[in-house]
Amino acid sequence: MKKLLLMLFLCAPVAGFAQKFGHVNAQEVMQAMPEFVKAKTEIDALQQQYEADLKSMREEFEKKAKDYEANAKTLPENIKQRREQELAEMQQKIQQSFQDNQQALSKASQEKMQLITTKVIDAIKAVGQAGGYVYILDTNSGVPYISTTLSTDVTAQVKAKLGLK
Repeated sequence: MKKLLLMLFLCAPVAGFAQKFGHVNAQEVMQAMPEFVKAKTEIDALQQQYEADLKSMREEFEKKAKDYEANAKTLPENIKQRREQELAEMQQKIQQSFQDNQQALSKASQEKMQLITTKVIDAIKAVGQAGGYVYILDTNSGVPYISTTLSTDVTAQVKAKLGLK
């Protein structure tokens, strides 16, 4: 029995080398996709819109703050308190808008990229199944080492599966 187990362990590495392994640069594939370029453009435009809105809010706040500082000494106490409250509320609104914008931008980015990622993963699976690969690893996934001599680069095949150059 021990000899049988020993033979299995000794033969296992030999059988392992007969398997096909591949690697892919999924980031390169994604960046070549028209959907990715479109999504990135839309996200960038949304970010610029949010930044413009916040800039406008900040400018309005700064204008009111300067006006308050210039006239604070001559204002009655009740008006002074009301203006300070308005400034505090404006500052809070700016902070809340910033947080809301960041969340909306993150959500939009995740939604758009999820569709693209799913499409790339499906193409990698199709190439893996068609080529009889045991594993196809992403070179950008943080894998410490991928042998490019013992593994086949299937990036071009995945791009072809997606209709990319």
